[in-house]
Amino acid sequence: FLQVFLVEKAGRRCLFLAGLMGMLISAMAMTVGLVLLSQFAWMSYVSMVAIFLFVIFFEVGPGPIPWFIVAELFSQGPRPAAIAVAGFCNWACNFIVGMCFQYIADLCGPYVFVIFAALLLVFLLFAYFKVPETKGKSFEEIAAVFRRKKFPAKAMIELEDLQGSEEA
Repeated sequence: FLQVFLVEKAGRRCLFLAGLMGMLISAMAMTVGLVLLSQFAWMSYVSMVAIFLFVIFFEVGPGPIPWFIVAELFSQGPRPAAIAVAGFCNWACNFIVGMCFQYIADLCGPYVFVIFAALLLVFLLFAYFKVPETKGKSFEEIAAVFRRKKFPAKAMIELEDLQGSEEA
């Protein structure tokens, strides 16, 4: 419920990055809590708080924001297919994690969340460098951001010159 108001105030990219960073820190705290649990009994509380924070940060960023971004990155024609692919990837990955977690936990022991932390770091870096802010922007403005990133400035000028000469 809170996300509806936050997303318009803070922006999609900002919340997504904050959520990923919070999840990364929570995953590291869970690892520390699990590793030190045998030495300090109070580490169970650290692990418990880290789990709750992980879920909260997920609900702030990586839970809802991708649905906003996918809907805003595609024009009306390919949008349903893009949302279907995103939904399939989301649920397929959830299924894989759900089915494999116990085996990975048995294999890695208390370091199981290091894998999640590493993946979250990769996702954070990817989102920081590749995901644009879509708040208050039209599809055309968002597409222009991707075109500028794809083509260097000189190529963009040449492309605009070509488009201008075609219109004349």
